[in-house]
Amino acid sequence: MTPTEFQTATEARAKFKDVLDSAESGVTVTIRRDSARSSVVDTERLRHTLAMLVVPDTQVFSEDGEWGAFVPGVPSVSATGDTLDELLDDLVVASRDYAKAWNDRLRRAQNHVENWGFVQVVMLSDDDQLRTWLGA
Repeated sequence: MTPTEFQTATEARAKFKDVLDSAESGVTVTIRRDSARSSVVDTERLRHTLAMLVVPDTQVFSEDGEWGAFVPGVPSVSATGDTLDELLDDLVVASRDYAKAWNDRLRRAQNHVENWGFVQVVMLSDDDQLRTWLGA
């Protein structure tokens, strides 16, 4: 059986193919480095699970013939559009912009720390997956 808990990064690096094979098959893989412990997981499984757990609660409204939306609790994720499709396209762009900013700097800000799950779903989703998740 392939080990799934590596005590050092050096050990994991030496068996990197095993690390990836295990993660892709759904096996839990952890790697220790000093006092930190990290996991290697299959991206689609992580995205699917987080998308079920993190509910964006997108608020959609129409005013004067224009559609608008925002995601409560996620500052600056808002969008407008003349149609619902345009609205969702704009919301995808706003979400990707936020995720990039979160990864660059916002993750350290007190009012953004809790948005890790939202950012992970955004970063791990393609545009169609993101439109569906945000529009739900």
